[in-house]
Amino acid sequence: MKNISKNAIIGYPAGIITGITYGLNPLFGVPLMKEGAAIESILFFRYAIAVLFLGGFLLLSRQSFKISWKQAGVLLILGLLYTSSSVFLFEAYNYIASGLATTIIFLYPVLVAIIMVFLRVVPSWPVWLSIILTFVGVVIMTQSDSTQTINPIGVILSLGSALVYALFIVIINRSKIISNISNSLLTFYALTVGAIIFLGKITLSDIHITTGLTGNMAWLNLVGLAILPTVVSTATLAIATRNIGATKASVLGVFEPVTAILIGTVVFGEALTTNIIVGILLSIAAITFMIAKTKR
Repeated sequence: MKNISKNAIIGYPAGIITGITYGLNPLFGVPLMKEGAAIESILFFRYAIAVLFLGGFLLLSRQSFKISWKQAGVLLILGLLYTSSSVFLFEAYNYIASGLATTIIFLYPVLVAIIMVFLRVVPSWPVWLSIILTFVGVVIMTQSDSTQTINPIGVILSLGSALVYALFIVIINRSKIISNISNSLLTFYALTVGAIIFLGKITLSDIHITTGLTGNMAWLNLVGLAILPTVVSTATLAIATRNIGATKASVLGVFEPVTAILIGTVVFGEALTTNIIVGILLSIAAITFMIAKTKR
């Protein structure tokens, strides 16, 4: 254990938790959409419940909510990016299988690595190799077979979600303005922006905010969405990104499509093909290799 740095001990598990919890999006979101709830309503309650939960935690732990105007500007951008990522993902569920949509988002590590190169942060060869292998794994996972055809609109929406998520990660990693803001406070403000945006959108449209949200199960799904793929995944993403860097943290997100595909298969009866199994095994092998080679 003496060869492993403190940052690695904190960062790698946080990155894995991020992937698993974000991959739970379909588990809570798809049943709500099937009941006729509007995407805007689902995401408003998801963010609002998360903000209340986090706000309570910050108050109990006596953390200050104070931020500067410059920090507020960066947090506003982070909130807009995170909100856009959620919208694109949930819209994609209307066109392609939930497991597939969440899997395509996993192309964001490639986008993070490319953005970081433009910022003159070039990943080491084990990280590049892991990126390439996980990319190949995801491509294999998303190959359609004779039983299903893939709607390109769903693919484009999922790619849009991946791009804004990549930008979100890079800003957390690179912005010195917000470097002294705690992970909990960063998450609180990013999600507050999202809640305000969706409330505004609902107010300006003819959407009935509680349509499709009937019964205890609907509200349990909303609480599940608020806590696991929202509060936990965003906070652990910030922890991972700050401890092991944006590129490695994003590569660990491979646990996201693995989780989403398993849920799609077990809960929603989506097809589990040989391609998916091969892709998952290849991606996990790539992650294991990266952690073993870059543990210092």
